[in-house]
Amino acid sequence: MSASVRSPFEWAWLRARWALAWVLLWAAPTPSFAWIYPEHRDIALLAVETLDPLRRSVFDGLWREARIGHEQRLCEMGADGSQGVSPQCIDWAALSAIAGDHSCSPRNMRDTVLGSDWILPVALVAAQLKADLSKVPVLPPASQQADDQGIAADFGRRMNSETARAARLNALRTADSYLQRFDPEYATRAGSNNAHFLLARPRPDVSPSEYAELALRRGSEISAVGVYGWFHLSALQKATRLATEQLDPQTRRALAQSMLFDEAFALHFLEDVFAAGHVAGTWGDASQRKGTHDVYNAAGLEVFVWRGSSESMILMGDAHMRPEDQQRGATAVRASLEQVLDVAAGRPRPVSLPHSPAAPAEPDAFDVCKNNQLIVRPDGQRVTPQAIELVYEILRATPVPGLGPGLGAMPRFRTEVGPFVGMAGSIDGRRIDGGFTETQSGSGWIGGVDLSLRAGVGLDGVIGESGDGLVFVSLGLRADSPSTNAFDASALAQQGGSITAAIPARTGLSTRIRMPFFLIPGDLLLAAPLYFFSPDSYTAMAVTASNGGLIPWQSGWATPYGRFQFVLGRELGVNFYGLQGNDRILAPPAEPGGQVRLVKYKSTYYDLPILEYRPYRAFASNQSSTILVQLFAGLDVPQGESVVSPAGAPPVDVSRNVWSVGLRLVFDWRYYP
Repeated sequence: MSASVRSPFEWAWLRARWALAWVLLWAAPTPSFAWIYPEHRDIALLAVETLDPLRRSVFDGLWREARIGHEQRLCEMGADGSQGVSPQCIDWAALSAIAGDHSCSPRNMRDTVLGSDWILPVALVAAQLKADLSKVPVLPPASQQADDQGIAADFGRRMNSETARAARLNALRTADSYLQRFDPEYATRAGSNNAHFLLARPRPDVSPSEYAELALRRGSEISAVGVYGWFHLSALQKATRLATEQLDPQTRRALAQSMLFDEAFALHFLEDVFAAGHVAGTWGDASQRKGTHDVYNAAGLEVFVWRGSSESMILMGDAHMRPEDQQRGATAVRASLEQVLDVAAGRPRPVSLPHSPAAPAEPDAFDVCKNNQLIVRPDGQRVTPQAIELVYEILRATPVPGLGPGLGAMPRFRTEVGPFVGMAGSIDGRRIDGGFTETQSGSGWIGGVDLSLRAGVGLDGVIGESGDGLVFVSLGLRADSPSTNAFDASALAQQGGSITAAIPARTGLSTRIRMPFFLIPGDLLLAAPLYFFSPDSYTAMAVTASNGGLIPWQSGWATPYGRFQFVLGRELGVNFYGLQGNDRILAPPAEPGGQVRLVKYKSTYYDLPILEYRPYRAFASNQSSTILVQLFAGLDVPQGESVVSPAGAPPVDVSRNVWSVGLRLVFDWRYYP
């Protein structure tokens, strides 16, 4: 574009908008949840309900002690299966759901559960989400449906699969919007590191004990097994004090409470181990990790367990839990909880943990959101061989994770996260309300085509597929047909073709920008400096914007036939006509019987998409293709008019803005390097 078209201020504005895209890329997380809140709670609930009577008695006694002084917030029953959709308190089973996704350490979880005013609303949202998902069957993706029983049967299966998928996405969409509103750190907390994932095996012949040591040793990259082992050991050490020491009632209550909170926090990550997308491993960039996670959670994954068996099992992932998935997770959770209860009750076990008098009567404070590696435990709380053996006992019944990069690695998938370049072509038709002069009031139609180059950042679905964090700028060429209405009502004008149209055929330069917003269009751009002073606050704004905004009216709505989204304010197109001075229109005579005047002019056309329908989207390896249908409104603003002919004719007032509304069909192709 020439300098005459863009002022220095406008160029600075464009550079600022492009810089914002990169800020969003680095600020916005790509969280990958394993089981969702109600699934985590259901696993822990089943584990407690299937305890043998003796251990259940020990558990109930410890929970009674733990809730003293907090009877209004902590439920009377540690595993309350009768809460329904209106929980009025938090039971112990819910703690494993609050861990990790709504808190960063057992101590943080305790403070949140006992002192926050938002945790009960989160529990209410989760209970409703459970009810909504209970109506949605878990079916294979449409691409995995058998197609050998005829076209009609195949179509029916695919429609059932897509209907279930749409219902699940919409239930999650609603829940995620409320969870993000009540807990502003919801999305960023789970996306801060790989704590919820299994470490990939470095080679095929890694033994279970070797893997346990790899995941648990100091300096290891944080992972689900490592985090589970850390907090499970904290709970066990506190259990040794309960079994061994003569404690005053207040200290005993505090120790029982902190032990149960430590174990519940640990169990969140043990439950994550049974989610398909988390078994596939953590290696790859953010796009590969999230894409691989999403695909396997929905499609399922065949796995074997560490203890060795000729039988395999199929795992699912978040929002796709089946009864057998719940049972497998609950079996491992029950075994872990039994270790803690046995130690606390002083019951003999094959492996005895030594007394740990240094274990504090406070929940563990190790922050899994900020630490990327396991650190050295305090003196008196170090990992012992007995502790390794106890963790290994639980690990033997968990899935063997996938291999790291190299031969034999499971296929990796990508999602649309990261910088991209691409092309877009569109065809549209719009209804206009007249022409540029005051006498041109008759409405008409204009058709147009556009071809443009794009560059931007994909942040689609920061929390889920209903989100839209897409940021791009584009530059292209635009061609319009002549309008169907004429410059005046004369018979000659009606039959004169393009030159006598109210708006003749023309070409121009097209530009377009798209970005999410928090409350009003452009607010993320204006607030971008906040990132350098308070990155957490700006990140929370960016995540909220990417998932529909503060008022979540711009989240996508899934259907079996495609995705709808209200997008007003997210995208703006600006077309520049007459840059070379070639655009002409005919204007009626200044007086009756006078000559028609030929006028040179320029105009700037603004269009705002309002509603978007996406019937098709495909993503393969590192490129995507999408078909969109947009309902849009436009405004054509003329300027710089001058009379070309006849010489000396009086000037023409070309100042009437032309409004329009139309439909656009867009084909969008992107390449993610």
